[in-house]
Amino acid sequence: MKAAVLHAVNEPLTIEEVALQKPKAREVLVRTAYAGLCHSDLHFIEGLYPHPLPLVPGHEVAGVVEAVGSDVTYLQPGDHVIGCLSVFCGACQQCTSGRTVLCENTEVKMVPGQSRRLSWKGGEVMNQFLNLSAFAEQMLVHENALVKIDREVPLDRATLVGCGVITGVGAVINTARIPAGSTVAVIGCGGVGLSAVNGAALAGASRIIALDTLPEKLATAREMGATDTVLVGNDDPVEAVRALTNGGVEYSFEALGLKKTAEQSFAMLRPGGTATIIGMVPFGQKIELHGFDFLRERRIQGSSMGSNHFRTDMPRLLTLWQQGKLKLDHLISNTLRLDEINEGFARLKTGHVVRQLIAF
Repeated sequence: MKAAVLHAVNEPLTIEEVALQKPKAREVLVRTAYAGLCHSDLHFIEGLYPHPLPLVPGHEVAGVVEAVGSDVTYLQPGDHVIGCLSVFCGACQQCTSGRTVLCENTEVKMVPGQSRRLSWKGGEVMNQFLNLSAFAEQMLVHENALVKIDREVPLDRATLVGCGVITGVGAVINTARIPAGSTVAVIGCGGVGLSAVNGAALAGASRIIALDTLPEKLATAREMGATDTVLVGNDDPVEAVRALTNGGVEYSFEALGLKKTAEQSFAMLRPGGTATIIGMVPFGQKIELHGFDFLRERRIQGSSMGSNHFRTDMPRLLTLWQQGKLKLDHLISNTLRLDEINEGFARLKTGHVVRQLIAF
C-alpha cells in the first residue's frame, strides 16, 4: 500500500510502499477513506514531541472494514468506522473506573515504537503512529481503536469527529462539564477551538467569546455559535475578555498549545473559574501562573481527546450533526490527494485553513 512516511523531523513526508501484516487476534484491517491533517501531527513532524522514526503519521480517520482477525466480535467486513487514538482495553484500573481515554494497558494501547504491524523494504520496521497511522491506504489496528457508525453518514464528515470535533466538544461537555448559562472563552479557532465553540453552544452557554488572530476564523466562530469575538493583535486579549464579561469568564479553553495562551486562559478567569488546556504545549515546556490567583479558587486542568468515551460519544455527535445541531460542514477547507500532503501541511502552518482531508 502507499503511505506518507516521516523519515526525519522537519523534513517533507515521502510517499512509500509500506506493507501490513495480516490481522491477528482482535485486530482489524481498514481501508482508509479520509484522513484529516491536524496540528497534532505537525507537533511530531516538527519534533516538538518525540517519536521513533521512520513512521507513518496521521490519526484523524474514517474508513471501511476490509477484514477482521480472530476473536473480533464487534466488527465485520463492510462496516463503516472512525478510528480513535484513545484505544482502550476495558479492563485496567482507568478503564474500569470510567476513564477509558487514560487506558494504561500497553499491550492494547501500545507505546511508541512497540508496534510491529507495519514494515517496508522487505521487512524493516516502520513505526505505527498512535496505534493508527492514518496517512496510508490501509490501517491495521486493535478493534478497540474503532467505533462503528451509521453507513448513511458521509465518511468525510465522520473523519472530523475522530479527533478535532471530539477533542473540542468533549473538552467542554466531558472535561469541564459546563452548566447551561455559563460564560465561556475559547482561545484559538482552528478545528479544535471551533468545535469547543460549538460544544459550548450545544451546552447552553450564555456567552461564548472566541479569540483568534485571523478575521476569517472569527467569522466561522460566529457561525459555530460564538456570541462575541476578539481579534487578537495589539490589544491585550485578557483585558478584552474581562471588559466583555465585567471581570472574566467562568470557563476558558485554550486550543493552541502555546505557553502564552495557556497562561492567558487562566488569567481571564473570574474567581472560581476553570481553565481547560486542550492544545498540546510543546514537550518539556512549562507554564507560569500567579500563586495568588489560586486563593480565589481559580482552577486549571488538562483534557486528553475531550475525555472521550468514543464508542458512545462519536455516534451521538453524528446524530447531532444529522439533526443540524452539530456543525461539521464549516470545518472542511478542502480535500487533497496523498501526494499533496506536504503542501497541505504548509497551508496548515499559515493558519488560514481549518481542516484539510486526504481523500483516498
